[in-house]
Amino acid sequence: MSIRLVLVDDHALFGAGVRGELADLASDIDHPELVIIGEAQDVAGAVATIRATRPDVVLLDVHLPAPSNPDLDVLATREQEVLRFIARGYTYKEIASRLHLSTKTIETHVSSVLRKLQLSNRHQLTAWANERRII
Repeated sequence: MSIRLVLVDDHALFGAGVRGELADLASDIDHPELVIIGEAQDVAGAVATIRATRPDVVLLDVHLPAPSNPDLDVLATREQEVLRFIARGYTYKEIASRLHLSTKTIETHVSSVLRKLQLSNRHQLTAWANERRII
């Protein structure tokens, strides 16, 4: 019975070392049927390889870079407005007053923006907007 493995790492040198160690391990435990059936260097490649090969084991780099931050297009027009105000340093109350909405509605929009952009807080949101010159 063979063990089918996919190796996912964004560092080629480290991946080569892991391949070598796995080969040694297979011979040490007298199990030469340890077979690397696929490799990937990023999240998208990993998902495609895993789906295509259906391995028994995935050896995954837990520090693999995340896929690149979504574009502004994923946000609704109102969410884009709120994003710009947040990135400029306005409070929820100030934004609510300017947009004639409740503070709770602004909180909801901010939560939605953070979720859609895969960010954790206002500081990350501001950095994201600055990097893209959205402010």
